[in-house]
Amino acid sequence: MSPLAVRNPYDNADDDDSHHGEGGGPDRPLLTEIDHIAIAVHDLGDAIDTYRETFGAVVEHREVVESDGVEEALLRVAESYVQLLTPTRDDSPVAKYLERKGEGIHHVAYRVDDCAEALAAVKAQGHPVIDDAPRPGSRGTTVAFVHPRAICGTLIELVQE
Repeated sequence: MSPLAVRNPYDNADDDDSHHGEGGGPDRPLLTEIDHIAIAVHDLGDAIDTYRETFGAVVEHREVVESDGVEEALLRVAESYVQLLTPTRDDSPVAKYLERKGEGIHHVAYRVDDCAEALAAVKAQGHPVIDDAPRPGSRGTTVAFVHPRAICGTLIELVQE
């Protein structure tokens, strides 16, 4: 489909207000905001220092996520975060990423109202996913990852607060 043919999901040719704004309908966007941009780093302390010294950034949250084999530091930027990630074990996906690609952007995370619903919608469109079902994430969130093959070569995390 031509980019010019793509419509705004808030526009409705019938002027039917049932698909506008909160609550929406089948045409409402699944992604509500950017939750964070994750950056894989070798040394979390050095990365935190660099962000603090360069940008005045402050760590708002720090956590070890044992299930993913990572330690994270979240730096607030407006209503979103920069998430600095470092592996806590050699077999973690972030350790493998750093080995293959070096430091850099690991994934983009989007907030969704309902992680299970968003994941089901992605799967229904035939896109490959990493998580077959939502799972616990950091900060008490519920998350699921969409495979980079699905969306323009970018690992996507769906985050429900």
